[in-house]
Amino acid sequence: MKPVAVEEIIESNLEDAEATVTHARDKHDEDHLAATVVSPVFDGLPLVQQHQKVYDSLGDHMTTDIHALELSTYTPAEYDDLETDG
Repeated sequence: MKPVAVEEIIESNLEDAEATVTHARDKHDEDHLAATVVSPVFDGLPLVQQHQKVYDSLGDHMTTDIHALELSTYTPAEYDDLETDG
């Protein structure tokens, strides 16, 4: 599955999400992807629940089209802080 298609699925199924998806570094398999997802939905949720929301947004694609997904999830405030510090 192409990264841009994964971005579109996440953004259309997860409220106010902005997703950036690439092929995972050092992986030679196109089914290994890395995603950064920013959404206010993550506010107050533990990391495991944040990741579950992303997996839920992808539905069956997680078992049929995507072999592995490296996730980084942030609220908009956390992401703004990350960009300011970086």
